[in-house]
Amino acid sequence: MNATSEPWQWDETTWRRHVDRVRAGRRLTPPWPGGAKVAVALSFDSDHETIPLREGETRPGKLAQGEYGSRVAAPRILAALERHGVPATFFMPAVSALLHPEEARGYVAAGHEIAAHGWIHERNMLLDPADERMLAVRALDTLEEITGVRPVGLRTPSWDFSDATLDIIRELGLVYDSSLMADDDCYELLADGEPTGIVELPVEWIRDDAPYFMMERYGSLRPYTPPREVLRLWCDEFDAARAEGGLFQLTMHPHIIGHRSRMVVLTGLLDHIAGFDDVWFATHAQVAEHVRTALPRQTAPPGEGS
Repeated sequence: MNATSEPWQWDETTWRRHVDRVRAGRRLTPPWPGGAKVAVALSFDSDHETIPLREGETRPGKLAQGEYGSRVAAPRILAALERHGVPATFFMPAVSALLHPEEARGYVAAGHEIAAHGWIHERNMLLDPADERMLAVRALDTLEEITGVRPVGLRTPSWDFSDATLDIIRELGLVYDSSLMADDDCYELLADGEPTGIVELPVEWIRDDAPYFMMERYGSLRPYTPPREVLRLWCDEFDAARAEGGLFQLTMHPHIIGHRSRMVVLTGLLDHIAGFDDVWFATHAQVAEHVRTALPRQTAPPGEGS
């Protein structure tokens, strides 16, 4: 089939090949440790200045907005997590870590996980596979050099998952990814129909602060949702995950959630969850390791006997 043909002209082999390139395999929902009914995996994407830098935007205004994430918001978030005794995962672009090395080391020192989030928050789907791989290697090496810990997980910048991303994840020996949206709960990634052993901790725009609070000065994007409405929505998401015995995963950004009126959302959510004594708070790496080891090896085809 001609690669330039329209999708409606594709034969079945072509569209099935695209769909099957990266697919959800067996759902990974073992019992949670300590008899917990729900696992809670909070995450923060510490993008800071890398968002404008990725676009070639070097003027002080946009960079200052990112600087706020490190200067003000990250310490505020760390204090809230410490008060509640909650671990979290911080996905950090390597350039952010180079700009703020003490922040990156502080995450690890406080008992949190640091994980990969690209080099400069690049757009993977616009890169050649060789460049994507090179930047992934540089990012992992840089985070390890700064913090002394080599990340075991990846969240692609902007959840931008290319045709080459899964191959790169496997080649680099990572344990998990957190960029895709095929389930509410963890699942194993399939590559062209074959199990990979890579755990996916799925994300969703519903469970991300950016869609509710982002602002474009010269565009039409405005933060229309009041913070307390987002708190109600996320509490509902947690309550449903707990009722199903599943995973509650949340993605936030220091430069977005870390403002005074928006910290009401994070602290209110932590207070709500603290009202239950059957919750397992864990980093993404801890969740991935648990679901990998708590289930027997798969002997049936994906979707059967899970």
